[in-house]
Amino acid sequence: MSKDPFKATWVSHSSMGDFLKCHRAYYLHNVYKDPKTKRKINIVNPALALGVAVHEVLEGLANYKTEERFNHSLFDDLEIAWKKVSGKKGGFHNEIEESEIKDRAKKMIQRAIDNKEPLQQKIVKIKEAENGLPPNYYLSEDENIILCGKIDWLIWKPEDDSVHILDFKTGKNDEGESLQLPIYQLLLKNLQKRKVSGASYWYIDRDDKPVEVQLPDIDESYEKVYKLAKNIKQIREKGIFECSAGKDGCFACRPFEKILSGEAEYIGVGEMKQDLYML
Repeated sequence: MSKDPFKATWVSHSSMGDFLKCHRAYYLHNVYKDPKTKRKINIVNPALALGVAVHEVLEGLANYKTEERFNHSLFDDLEIAWKKVSGKKGGFHNEIEESEIKDRAKKMIQRAIDNKEPLQQKIVKIKEAENGLPPNYYLSEDENIILCGKIDWLIWKPEDDSVHILDFKTGKNDEGESLQLPIYQLLLKNLQKRKVSGASYWYIDRDDKPVEVQLPDIDESYEKVYKLAKNIKQIREKGIFECSAGKDGCFACRPFEKILSGEAEYIGVGEMKQDLYML
C-alpha cells in the first residue's frame, strides 16, 4: 500500500487508550462525526480542564530562554489558560466546583515554582508537523499507519548529548502500564537524533520532584505499538465497533452514547475543532 497521509490510519496514545477500553468508545471519540456539523465530538469535565490548563502553563515555559523562564508570573499564565476552560467550557456545574479545581491548579503551579530545577534545564524541542499537526512519522509505510504524539518536556543531558523525557501528571492516580513511554520512545527515535537516556513522571499534584521510571526495550515498544495499531486499522476497515459489554455499553462508551441520544448539553466548538458537550 502506498503512503497517503489522508487515507492513513493515525494512532496516538490517547486514541489507542480509547481502543483498549472499548471499541465503541474509540469509534465515537476518534472516528464518528456529527452528520450536521461534520465535526468530531468530545466531552468536557473538570479533570480534563485541570490538566489542559496546568499543561499549557508548564509547557509554555519552553517558549522562554532557559534563564528567563521564571522571570514572569506563572499565575498570570494560569489565568489566561483558565479562561479557556472556565464555566461550562471546562465541564463545571457550579462556581464552587470550579473554584476547588482551580485551587488545585494553583497549588500545582506553586509546586512547580518551588521546585523549578527540572524546568530550568536546557531542553530539546520536537518540531510540529505541517498544518499544525502534532509530531508524527510512519509507523508502517506498507500498512499506511502514522504514529503521532506530543511530549510534554524533553530535558537535554549535555554529558552524553541525550534526552530525558519528563511527563507532567495532574491526576491523583499513578500511571499504570500503558503505551505512553513506548510511543514516546518511537517518536524520539524517528524524529530526532539524540538517544533517550531516561524518563520521569512528575505527579505535580503531590510530589515535589519527578519520579524516574524505567524505559521499556525499544524493540518491544515497536512490537506492542505496531500490533495494536494494525488491529485498529483492521477494525476500522471492517467498520464494526462494538462494546464488549453488550448493548447497555460500558463506562467508556456510555457517556458518548448520551451525546447521540440528546442527553448531553452542547457547549460549543473547542480549540481542536470538536463539538464539545458536558454531562
